[in-house]
This record gives sequence, C-alpha cells and structure tokens, in this order.
Amino acid sequence: MVEETNANSLQDRERQLALTTVAIRNSFSANPADAFLWLLFYSAQTATNGFQAEYLSYVERSYQLGPREGWIALRRNRMALAMFPFASESLRDMIVSEFVGLVDAGLIEDAASNLTGVGWPYKDLLLASLETADIVSREAFAKRLVKDGVKVPVPGVQTNERPW
Repeated sequence: MVEETNANSLQDRERQLALTTVAIRNSFSANPADAFLWLLFYSAQTATNGFQAEYLSYVERSYQLGPREGWIALRRNRMALAMFPFASESLRDMIVSEFVGLVDAGLIEDAASNLTGVGWPYKDLLLASLETADIVSREAFAKRLVKDGVKVPVPGVQTNERPW
C-alpha cells in the first residue's frame, strides 16, 4: 500500500503507513505464519519509526517461516543486507545462506545487484560463501560481475580478463 501511494505530503505518507500497519496486523490474525507479512511488518515499522534493533526479530521470523521462498528472498536479502551489521550471528548466517541460494537458483541479476549494492561492505564474506553454490551458477555470477566491470574473486571460477 505504501509503495503504491503517491503521497504528496508527509501527512499523507504517515497516514498511509498507519493504515498499512493496521492492515498487516489484521492479516497476522488470519495467517501468523506468513513469511512475507513479517518482512512487510519490519519494513512498515522501520518506515514509521526509523530503524530499531528490536525490529530485526521480524526479519528473523520471516527467515524462520519462509527460508527458501525465492520471491520473498529477492526483496528480503537486499533489506537484510542493509541491516547486516546489527543482525545476530544466527540472522547473519541466514542472510548469507539466502544470498548463496539466490546465486544457486540462477537469480544472478538480483544477487549481483545485492553484492555490488548494499552487500558491498560484506563482499568478502558473501563471495567466500559461494563456495557451496553450484559451479555453473558461480560461473554465471562471475560473468555477470565482469560484465558490470566488477573484478572480484568468485570461488572456483577463473575469469578471462579479455572480453573478446
């Protein structure tokens, strides 16, 4: 709801955030085990009140309820990498594992964007974690990064520096 609104004023946006939060809370009564709802709740709370460490439990709940839901992972991984320094070790493990899952599932564009964007400060950890990913996926990921002009070592992949 918030993403779709074209609020012209801060008051309109705040009203829309409040309505969204109420809608999410109501949805929890029907489906408290929905991983996407927990992610949206984190997003709404952060947008309303600013980042607070206690909100990380909502992201962790999302991972617990839907650890391998690709369509959620596309959004969640980017959001989770943005708050990575504040995450517990167990949540960090879930975030890194999800990143590997994106590469392994062939969601190369999103994984590359996450690495070169919000994940850049953690690139060494994220790249090292790819050792467990399928070699074909790692090669595709490395090629995508080279195409974008990003020269980083992807485990087990030799990159050809010559573009021809």
